[in-house]
Amino acid sequence: MSDVVLPCRDEARALPGLLSGMPRGYRPIVVDNGSTDGTAEVARAYGAVVIAVAEPGYGAAVHAGIVAADPDDGVVCVMDADGSFDPAQLVRVAGPVRRGEARLAVGRRRPVARGVWPAHARMANAALAWRLRRTAGLPVHDIGAMRAFRRDDLLALDLRDRRFGYPLELLIAVGRAGWPVVEVDVDYHDRAAGTRSKVTGTVRGTVRAVRDMSAVLAR
Repeated sequence: MSDVVLPCRDEARALPGLLSGMPRGYRPIVVDNGSTDGTAEVARAYGAVVIAVAEPGYGAAVHAGIVAADPDDGVVCVMDADGSFDPAQLVRVAGPVRRGEARLAVGRRRPVARGVWPAHARMANAALAWRLRRTAGLPVHDIGAMRAFRRDDLLALDLRDRRFGYPLELLIAVGRAGWPVVEVDVDYHDRAAGTRSKVTGTVRGTVRAVRDMSAVLAR
């Protein structure tokens, strides 16, 4: 059994397809981070565990979900809940951690169609990943919106960022700790209709994420 942490803010329209496609043995934990569209109700209707987190921010939601994960389940996965990923590919991402080949597996987004990944977001992601390869020696080309690890390993890193800098802080901490890391290709689709990205959906959102990540790099 693996727990799947799904940080959510107003993702009610994406959840039916996402939760219906969850592979056997993967238990979804929907972390409702201030939704106003009935996200929690939809998640419960599809059998997900739901926890509410009042503190705003991607890192706050992910951290709360990891803490809530069953410590005996083994591998924990984190995935965006906007419908842009195929939950069946969680098996592909979790595999290297299950087999002991890595302590962290990161999904490398491969757009399935033109326009899926806006240029401004793709370029910002590529620049940050290049810096991580150069300074931390990590074999990554994507900051990663889909990842797998063991719960206790992750909590031992004592990550502190609770905003958009969280994924970058994770990778920096992993590099310093000398974890073996594997990058796995995953399909990247359009978001579910009626949802909007808090990062890639606007240039402003991307700038805010880069600002949070730059603060992490400056530490």
